[in-house]
Amino acid sequence: MSLEPVKYEDYKVGDSATFTKTITEEDVMKFAEVTGDFNPIHVNPEYAKTQMFGKQVAHGALSSGLISAVLGTKLFGPGILYGGQTVKFIKPVYFGDELTAIATVKEKLTKKDGKLKFIICDTVVKNQNGEIVTSGEGTIVFM
Repeated sequence: MSLEPVKYEDYKVGDSATFTKTITEEDVMKFAEVTGDFNPIHVNPEYAKTQMFGKQVAHGALSSGLISAVLGTKLFGPGILYGGQTVKFIKPVYFGDELTAIATVKEKLTKKDGKLKFIICDTVVKNQNGEIVTSGEGTIVFM
C-alpha cells in the first residue's frame, strides 16, 4: 500500500471495494483476548451447544472489524480517518465462514466552506452463501 494520501476528489458515488477473510476458531480466541469478551457463546463449545445457535459463534464486532479493513486498506487508505460506523448484526457467524466486507460510496459531503470533507459508505458483510451477516453505514473523514 502506498503511503501517499488519497484524495477526496478521486472518489465518486458507486465506487466500491471488498475484503475477504475466513473466520477461524483462532481468530475468535484472539479477539476475545484482545477485547476481554470471553462470553461462553464464543469461547466454550459445550456451553454454546446449549444455546440458540447450537454451536459457537464469532463476536459480532469481529465481522464489523472487516469493514474497517476494507475502508482503511482497500477502498481508501492514508489520509483518511474512519469517523464513525452504524452496525446491525443480522445473522450469526460460525467458525469456517468466509466473510466478505463490501464498502460502497453512497454520498460525498463538504462542510465549513469546503474545508471538512466526508464520504458516507454503505457497508455490508456477507457470508459464503451471499447472506448479509452485518450491515451499516460508515463515515470517512478526509484530512
